[in-house]
Amino acid sequence: MHKRILIVEDEASIRDMVAFALRKADMDAVNAADARAALVAIADKPPDLILLDWMLPGMSGLELARRLRREEATAEVPIIMLTARGEEADRVNGLEAGVDDYVVKPFSTRELIARIRAVLRRSHGDDGSGSIELGGLRIDGPAHRVYAGPTQIAIGPTEYRLLHFFMTHAERVYSRTQLLDQVWGGSVYVEERTVDVHIRRLRKTLEPYGLDGLVQTVRGAGYRFSVVA
Repeated sequence: MHKRILIVEDEASIRDMVAFALRKADMDAVNAADARAALVAIADKPPDLILLDWMLPGMSGLELARRLRREEATAEVPIIMLTARGEEADRVNGLEAGVDDYVVKPFSTRELIARIRAVLRRSHGDDGSGSIELGGLRIDGPAHRVYAGPTQIAIGPTEYRLLHFFMTHAERVYSRTQLLDQVWGGSVYVEERTVDVHIRRLRKTLEPYGLDGLVQTVRGAGYRFSVVA
């Protein structure tokens, strides 16, 4: 079944270009020129993913993203923000609003399709039981166990939570603050350097299986789990 992608973009030329690329990639494209049209399309049938332009007439893309995250029907629909803004503060604002990824204009449709597929894999990768398989690692959610191939890995509880978060949010960079909020919980006071300690522990746990390189340091930004070397 084809994935239904909602394109929320006020520039017709960009909408048409993206829609054409989506159809070539065997996805269904639905167009909306502003937030109001997007809400009508979503009410008709929630999409599998939303491509959302930052700058929209009336309600901005950022405002719409926040609204969609508050509503039950769209709370878990993946959102990729299309933006001409490359500054880190804007990216952080988007992530804090609940955006799953962002693509900076001008972009190639090939890059965009790759990002869409990556976000769809992340959003559907966890089967609901907490289980996921990626990059040679497998998490058995109900059993609370981690495997490298057929071999069970001995792993501490914090490293388990950190690994599970990374695997279900692969290919995205997270700052230490974001990891603290997501893995430790925003109400818990933990120093940022604690994240570094557990990252080292996680890598040491994965090292005997040659998988420590999956947890990558992004200089000046944070960490990511990536199957791309």
